[in-house]
Amino acid sequence: MKKSSPSSAIFVFAVLLFSVAVVWAGQVPLSLEYDVEGVEYSSEIPLPEDVIGHQVGTRHTRAHQLVDYYRAVAEVSDRVILRQHGRTYEGRPLVHAIVTSPSNHARLEEIRQANLALSDPASDISERRLRNQPGVIYLGYSVHGNEATGSEAALLTLYHLAAGSGSPVEQALENLVIILDPAFNPDGRDRFVNWVNGNRGRVATIDSQDREHREPWPGGRTNHYWFDLNRDWLPAQLKESQARLEIYHHWKPQILTDHHEMGGDATFFFQPGIPSRNNPYTPQRTFDLTAEIAEYHARRLDDIGALYYSEESFDDFYYGKGSTYPDVNGAVGILFEQASSRGLRRETDLGELSYAYGIRNHFSASLSTIEAAVEMRPRLLAHMRDFYAEAPQIARQDPVKAFIFSCQGSQRTRGQALAQLLRRHRIKVHELARDSQAAGVSFKAGEAYVVPLDQPQIRLIKALFEPMTEFNDVLFYDVSTWVLPMAFDVDHASWEAGLSGLLGSEVEQPQLDGGGVEGQSDYAYLMRWGGFFAPRALYRLLQAGLYPRLAVAEFEARVEGGLRSYPAGTVIIPLNPRDAQASMTPQQARNLLQDIARQDHVVFEAAQGGLTPSGADLGGPSMEVIPKPSVALLSGSGTSAYQVGQVWHLLNERMGLPVTLLDMEDFDNADLDDYNTLVLVSGFYGRLNADKLKGWVRAGGTLIAIHNAARWAVEQELVTGKLFEPEDQPEDVPYDQVRRQRGAQVIGGSIFEVELDTTHPLAFGYGPRMAFFRNHTSFFEVSQQPGVTVASYTDSPLLSGYVSQENLQALAGSAALLASRSGGGRVVLFADDPTFRAFWYGTSGVFLNAVFFGPLF
Repeated sequence: MKKSSPSSAIFVFAVLLFSVAVVWAGQVPLSLEYDVEGVEYSSEIPLPEDVIGHQVGTRHTRAHQLVDYYRAVAEVSDRVILRQHGRTYEGRPLVHAIVTSPSNHARLEEIRQANLALSDPASDISERRLRNQPGVIYLGYSVHGNEATGSEAALLTLYHLAAGSGSPVEQALENLVIILDPAFNPDGRDRFVNWVNGNRGRVATIDSQDREHREPWPGGRTNHYWFDLNRDWLPAQLKESQARLEIYHHWKPQILTDHHEMGGDATFFFQPGIPSRNNPYTPQRTFDLTAEIAEYHARRLDDIGALYYSEESFDDFYYGKGSTYPDVNGAVGILFEQASSRGLRRETDLGELSYAYGIRNHFSASLSTIEAAVEMRPRLLAHMRDFYAEAPQIARQDPVKAFIFSCQGSQRTRGQALAQLLRRHRIKVHELARDSQAAGVSFKAGEAYVVPLDQPQIRLIKALFEPMTEFNDVLFYDVSTWVLPMAFDVDHASWEAGLSGLLGSEVEQPQLDGGGVEGQSDYAYLMRWGGFFAPRALYRLLQAGLYPRLAVAEFEARVEGGLRSYPAGTVIIPLNPRDAQASMTPQQARNLLQDIARQDHVVFEAAQGGLTPSGADLGGPSMEVIPKPSVALLSGSGTSAYQVGQVWHLLNERMGLPVTLLDMEDFDNADLDDYNTLVLVSGFYGRLNADKLKGWVRAGGTLIAIHNAARWAVEQELVTGKLFEPEDQPEDVPYDQVRRQRGAQVIGGSIFEVELDTTHPLAFGYGPRMAFFRNHTSFFEVSQQPGVTVASYTDSPLLSGYVSQENLQALAGSAALLASRSGGGRVVLFADDPTFRAFWYGTSGVFLNAVFFGPLF
């Protein structure tokens, strides 16, 4: 039987002090001189050092050691249960501890259901009930793996709650259910921890040039695929984020904390952020509560003499961050930023900064959060209740009653993926029950989804679907917009009429489907292009030894269902290639196609012969054989780890393509003949051998260059192109306004409309207009050479987000995607990042066209 009550052997807080120490060579550990008044500790709960093998603060703790300690405490404490909510891409467990009193554990499900009732507008919850209802808080640590002090503080917080006795702990356990998530990002953490521990000797050094302090590319900030997980709460495209959202919505806490680090010369930050940059969908009451909680942080940090600040940096605008996502879910999100030592010791402008010092401050902030949650519990519960209770009134006052988006034809998979994302956020989605038209867009029953506004998550729905072009403040810590139907490239519209007869069945768990094999053929099958996983299907056909061909113009063909028209971009799959060894029986081919159709959600139609009534015949010279991509992705120091990771994730994780991560340092010695496609993301390529790259392209290679890699390609004359800058309009402004004026010229992340040349292979499968995401101010002129400009910005391109008038004028009519020949090869230039944060499904499809069809234009 678990036990956690104090025994006769009492450990006062000095024991915990001793476990948070800086070890000096040959000296006794130095106490941090911090105390928790009125708390004593039981010897029956193991100290962290007893399990992890070192005192907290004396070295960096690996992810598995965090789990080991949490498991060890859960085994002996009746206050703690440990649950696993997922695994990372590298297989590490994602765990959380649920900490509360034994009596609360006995009725834990009852407490959870009562807590979830707060988010039901129909629930009638009285103030009296709230006074007696436990609150729920979620303390989350180190979403950035190399901001490691947070996870160390998670060890101490668990020990404090499991072993402590006295009023502060007992009040917390009786009044709260506390979820402790010790490491949001175990893969990144271990990448960082293995480096610093492995490059530190017995005597730690503060010299910033020492290897311990010079973490190599890509660093430990990101997850396995080098994504910033603290930008993925809203897109929710990654395994860690999806698992985290499950536990978040399973409980719906009133407070969520997000423990980070910042530059070593800073102090300690806690929210509120800059008030003028709050998201307008968040009620003012949220920020008032955040400010009140901040007073608790201030008092604790005052007690230990730690410098701190709030309201002067960071913001609460983008809902994709851990500190802001709770704000649009009826809770209070709190960002903590601690000056970082990264290694064990570091010299800063304020003197030497130790790893243990940062741990102490994050531990202090954890305790102040718990204290605030206990004392403010009824009002925090009331805030969540009122947040959702207001939803019906907001819906009544809004002229929009629903949003509709398509899952028809080639948009089917993208629409279904969007529906899945919405359900992760507990947004209700319905099938469209009748054919409808809105804003000039036609939607078919059963081939579109409806998202009614009159539901608890109305504020989040509006934030996800409504474009925004007017702002109180034009400076942003992150992106200024994220309209999801635009990102997924699905037809969509707002619906302002009544919903009678519009709502079909509610879709609880949207599934990706829609694939199949229509008819039988001994000759060939046809696959229309444009489905999100069509490239994956094509690669599997190439892997099977077939020789698919690409139709570059519209044609008609006889299939089992009769005569049908097929657009440019259709893939023809002959069943009888010249290579007899590659041939397969019709039944083998059908089995293969059925498997691919089921997994990749594409449709194969059985052609009844190669002679077409109009357009090129299936064996004609214009039906070009599609080469199997052999892709190298330039990576390593000098390249953007984020963008490398995005491309790697798209090609490898989603599309099943093996990708060679070719290190920049190895480029001169690399045999490029092994690859027919090379991708360059944003980076600094001054050291790259441009002549070698030119020779490879001219010999037949396809170069795909993104953002400033595209700029570099033009500057190195790998391709003909012209860059330009917006006209400078200097203003005489006071010194204190210079930073704001410069910031107003930044495109931090906005959505713009482009026109696509749908006759070009890079645009096959997509419509004449598409939303592109842009977060920079590099501009390309439209090419004077015919057929080179595949996409250009429209004359009025702004769809959503902030852009200055100067930049908007420069962007209008400029090039977004250029593709030209160079000798025997091709160069494709993306002015923008098409794979941004893995949720830009539309532009990701255009990038995949460049990978598969790049050699064919």
